[in-house]
Amino acid sequence: MYGYGAGWFWMAVMPLLWIALIAVIVWAAVRLAHRDHSAPGPRDRETPQETLDRRFASGEIDTDTYTQARARLAGREPGSP
Repeated sequence: MYGYGAGWFWMAVMPLLWIALIAVIVWAAVRLAHRDHSAPGPRDRETPQETLDRRFASGEIDTDTYTQARARLAGREPGSP
């Protein structure tokens, strides 16, 4: 008769404990999966030169515009040596 009094309590609590344990595991897995992608690193941003190169390669800008913009980024006027 000793063990029968608390049996109903454990039958009610154990499923709740399992649900809580599974929820914590899922939460931790999602948190770890998103941690790698949430904070951008220093190389995640494109430099102005890379943006210019990409736009030229995709055909958004022509050769003259590309040459002038590269000269401006380098800190010199277009047409100077």
